[in-house]
Amino acid sequence: MRKEKPKELTKVIPIAGDITSEQLGISESDQALLCKNVSIVFHSAATVKFDEKLKLSVTINMLGTKRLVELCHRMMSLDALIHVSTAYCNCDRTDVSEVIYAPPYNPYDVISLVNWLPEDLLDQLTPSLIGKRPNTYTFTKALAEHMLLKEAGNLPVAIVRPSIVIASLKEPFAGWVDNWNGPTGLVSALGQGLFRTILCEKNFTADMVPVDIVINLMIAAAWKVGTSKPESLLIYNCCTGQQHPITWGQFVEYAMRETRRHPLEGCLWYPTGVLRMNRSINKFYGFLVHYIPAYILDTMARLAGKKPIMVKVQDKIAKAVECLEYFTLHQWQFKDENVQTLIKLLDKKDREIFQFDVKKIEWDKYVERYVLGFREFLFKQRPESLPSSRKRMMRLYYMHQFTKLIIVLITWRFLMAHSKKARELWTRLMQMILQIIRLIPFF
Repeated sequence: MRKEKPKELTKVIPIAGDITSEQLGISESDQALLCKNVSIVFHSAATVKFDEKLKLSVTINMLGTKRLVELCHRMMSLDALIHVSTAYCNCDRTDVSEVIYAPPYNPYDVISLVNWLPEDLLDQLTPSLIGKRPNTYTFTKALAEHMLLKEAGNLPVAIVRPSIVIASLKEPFAGWVDNWNGPTGLVSALGQGLFRTILCEKNFTADMVPVDIVINLMIAAAWKVGTSKPESLLIYNCCTGQQHPITWGQFVEYAMRETRRHPLEGCLWYPTGVLRMNRSINKFYGFLVHYIPAYILDTMARLAGKKPIMVKVQDKIAKAVECLEYFTLHQWQFKDENVQTLIKLLDKKDREIFQFDVKKIEWDKYVERYVLGFREFLFKQRPESLPSSRKRMMRLYYMHQFTKLIIVLITWRFLMAHSKKARELWTRLMQMILQIIRLIPFF
């Protein structure tokens, strides 16, 4: 913007506020400015931490929404309010349509409970309150939708529900990403050689959507609401699983391939990964390939007088995996009839400018840009470093294969030394091979 259209930035007026405060922490003069000038509101402020404490999650995701709607009622020329929710707010059901489902509790009762109950007691009650939902995020977002339905009144409102939001498809740059949320942190750890096994059903749909597709849909939804003035609240499930699915197995396969082709600087080991459905085997294998190397590296760091960090890194990865686990072991069908109808309402030019048709995603090419994106925008590594990183990756590949050979030889020697049955099987195998060799005609 500064290079191409610097004057456009004068249109942006920052307003100081705090979504956890009364009246959003906005001064009276700024509230008056907003109420006089704003015609479209995009409400995307939320805590997306899966393990957030219920009190803070309610304060931001529910009370913040209520306070914003109160401000919107005072706006003199409001054409559209677009509330960003999540497709997983109804993750307690497998088929999710573009409707608001009745929540397990009255949202206002939950707000009252959070206000007067001590936080330690509230933390103890949280698992029973959220019920079948996996975390406070999906729980409070579901309650916020129902509360919005009551609070909005005659306001022109639409709800956009994205699934797992990841790097951009095209804008502002292909592969742009600015956070470690969701799969990004795990794919990054995979690329560094720090992460190798996860509990996941490889044939389930990985419902992920690029961030710019979500934003384009939000803009188009605002246009629809602002121009047609629908009588009822519109909901858009912004997802890929219904129209253009990719499985977790395919996603991990693409990610491994691209992290090897476009390796990170200083990666510790050759990227490999396995999706497992047996929890015990996954836990045991994770200890072998995650924690044992971490303890060895930390011991070496202590001996060298450096700060040990690898076990702490693995603890963080394990926590992130635990938060994502629910979504890798379940599958949903998100209906998106409203989204498909909205695509058809746009003319050809607008469909190109505000592209939110997920069928246009080429998953293999997208994952390549995704890997290059977090390499550049999160790790701050320049493309010029790729040749040297690829040479290092080749060395790591040979080390990886050599290590596997050593492990096989050690295991074989152990079995030969301690197992009579193994020795008998080895003898039979050698006899069979000799018999086959005798039968081969030599000229």
